[in-house]
Amino acid sequence: MMQGDVSTVGLSGRDFKRLAEFVQGYAGIKMPATKKSMLEGRLRKRVRALGLGSFDQYCRHLFDEGGWDTEVTHLIDAVTTNKTDFFREPEHFRFLADIALPEMAALGIGMQKPLMAWSAAASIGAEAYSIAMLLADFAAAQRGFRFSVLATDICTEVLETAHRAIYSEEMIAPVPMDMRKRYLRRAKDSASHTVRIAPDLRSRVTFARLNLIEGPYELDLAAHLLFCRNILIYFDKPTQEAVVGNLCWHLLPGGYLFIGHSESIAGFDLPLRQVATAVFQRV
Repeated sequence: MMQGDVSTVGLSGRDFKRLAEFVQGYAGIKMPATKKSMLEGRLRKRVRALGLGSFDQYCRHLFDEGGWDTEVTHLIDAVTTNKTDFFREPEHFRFLADIALPEMAALGIGMQKPLMAWSAAASIGAEAYSIAMLLADFAAAQRGFRFSVLATDICTEVLETAHRAIYSEEMIAPVPMDMRKRYLRRAKDSASHTVRIAPDLRSRVTFARLNLIEGPYELDLAAHLLFCRNILIYFDKPTQEAVVGNLCWHLLPGGYLFIGHSESIAGFDLPLRQVATAVFQRV
């Protein structure tokens, strides 16, 4: 039977099931049947890039011919959703500025050794740079305070965007005006309507690829602040508990974990106590 062209023949139910099971097993991301059209649309470009004629051929390449080893990164890049904004869920940043940072500075954190912050599902970097801006402001007012930010994500494409640190003027709208003046630089070509994170701030943020469900993590990191927001909703409950448990290994006692406002870790057996909405402290 002749296989149809990828532009006219859609993703079969059988192939969707194989891909959905693989994605959940590899990255923990749930792929219900309602995501079939989304997956088909996002993978069409990959199928063509590989010179394949159909989704069926793509699945055979991935699963039956050993192609997953080189293709898995592209597949995960295609299926991950990377919604993010600067200073998203601003209550967390107010808690950080008004409560967490003064408390930590009073304990000497950030003085003898840098305060370590981790953005664990960093996407294109808006969260990591928002954290860095707030920490840089605190450092400017607190003599001797030092910090470093680690940003990780499973998607290599978004990490490349984060490392470039170039954003549209529309995207930086939530950044307070005084911070824009300190930490953003407009493009020389005004027609591009883009800005770039200032070099000094970029130097405080490092990037690495990390699959959150492949714990324990091979990270030499003990974090005082850990942001893992709006990613747990894509995992089932057992995976959520396992991921947060692995994160806790890298969160110092007294350190803070921030999750998304629409997420819950209630009922999990974890060394955490809730201190504010979607904010937990390591005990």
